[in-house]
Amino acid sequence: MTLAPLRPAALAALALGLSGATVLAQDDPHAACAAMGWVPREVLQRPVGLRDGAGALHDPVTTRSREAQALYDQGVAYLHSYVWIEAARSFNEALRHDPDLALAYIGLSRVYSGLEDPADARAAARRAEALAAGVSARERRRIGLRAKQLDAMDDPPDAEKHAAYKKAIDDALAADGSDPELWLLRGNAEERWASGRGQRGEAASVPFYERALALVPDHFAAHHYLVHSCENVGRIDDALRHGEAYARLAPAVPHARHMYGHDLRRVGRVEDAIAEFRRAYDLEMAYYAAEKLPAAIDWHHPHNLDLLAGCHQHQGQMKTAEAYMRESLAIPAVTDGREFNKKEWGVFLLALGRTDEALAAGRELAGGRWPATRAVGHVLAGHALVATGQTAGAREELDAAERESQQLGSGAAGISRSSVDPYVDGLRGELLLREGRRAEAEELLKDVERRIRAVPGPDAWTEALYRLEAVARAARAAGDWDLAAYTAGQMRDHDPAYAGTHYAAGLVAEHRGDAAGAAHEFAAAVALWKDADPDLPALRDARARAGQSGVPARPTGGSAR
Repeated sequence: MTLAPLRPAALAALALGLSGATVLAQDDPHAACAAMGWVPREVLQRPVGLRDGAGALHDPVTTRSREAQALYDQGVAYLHSYVWIEAARSFNEALRHDPDLALAYIGLSRVYSGLEDPADARAAARRAEALAAGVSARERRRIGLRAKQLDAMDDPPDAEKHAAYKKAIDDALAADGSDPELWLLRGNAEERWASGRGQRGEAASVPFYERALALVPDHFAAHHYLVHSCENVGRIDDALRHGEAYARLAPAVPHARHMYGHDLRRVGRVEDAIAEFRRAYDLEMAYYAAEKLPAAIDWHHPHNLDLLAGCHQHQGQMKTAEAYMRESLAIPAVTDGREFNKKEWGVFLLALGRTDEALAAGRELAGGRWPATRAVGHVLAGHALVATGQTAGAREELDAAERESQQLGSGAAGISRSSVDPYVDGLRGELLLREGRRAEAEELLKDVERRIRAVPGPDAWTEALYRLEAVARAARAAGDWDLAAYTAGQMRDHDPAYAGTHYAAGLVAEHRGDAAGAAHEFAAAVALWKDADPDLPALRDARARAGQSGVPARPTGGSAR
């Protein structure tokens, strides 16, 4: 599939939203959001009915209203898929049917935490506490757990508060081990911070989610959280299995389709991954149109666009990738993480050799709202300057990046310094290469490669591939073929289904005088780039080099799908 780049008017329309609502101001993304994170209060309180496809779930609460129970269940289902807006609407609608439904306020509290609004998260929890006398012991336990969690979230470095929260869940499970929601909360609580909601779980979380599945076979939320946990510990086949189940059990949720795409990508089924990311995109666009919502307030939309673009880049479909990237860039950043992720545009431009545009993109990010973005913006500008021989200017950009990175912490809030340092060190290593200090450069850049490959999750995994490719290009440009060979090997370990991996290996083999090996790798690259843009420079070069040997083009080390 190909997609023509969107016209400026279309991009503006996407940023404004299909309702014509005013876009959130770039310099103050919270300006239009009342006190509730980045989503306007009016949106969270809009009436909503019952829907199909969000995932089957029943969490009994004290109410005489069947409608309130059903809407509450729907809110919990949306909550488990991080669909904050629809979860809030469902909980608020349930409260219209039954104003005393205490756990609906607990659900709203969790929504507000997802929207980075701690004040309203605490206020909603207090509303639940005020209603606790009229509910069951089971519900009172849940209300108490939320209070413990919020206490721990208010003080992330306090390990004792986090431990107290986990013990409180254990005590609740001792009283009622048949409650799947408690097992899901317990799995979430095994994350590094008490604010964990299923995205950062590792091996310790898995048994708790499996207990939820034992209680409720095919519980879609347990499958969802198991996808994340299995990805984070490298159990990709298991993640794929749970991802397929999640997509099947919550077919109307864009994030469910998106999660399945994560792991199709990891096993080399990139065309299938594109199809899932596109299904998520189509679901989102239909939703915005039906509900008259601006895409800018949905955190998931730009995230899905980024992975969709990355998959097309993997296939050598750079024009389509660029169209999706531009669509993503047109959406204002409402969080530091979203602004930080806009770095991929500069990385993409550098990969295409569009250094003037990459320099401009880097300098735009260097003027960003948050220090992590400013740091990586200086790094990208520095790489662009190195590519044009302006090493003195690149050194100045490195110094600026280091100053910005020193403002970053290592806690639960915001982008951590450990996420930014590999970018800063990558620029430092490239400058060392250009200065002829190869031993230092190789030691540093090999460590950068180790660090970027160690970051869990599919987003980081995809980013790591293109950053490895950038190091390989820098090594070849500096004439350091030992580092180029090492990095090509890292690319092969990371993703043997990527044509660029074989192209990098072919260049190394050719430099070493291994004509047969080079021809084999170039032929594999040509085969894997079978659906690439015909004018992709690397494809044309690989085709020319493979043709010199007469070796038939066939992929190696991974599927072309």
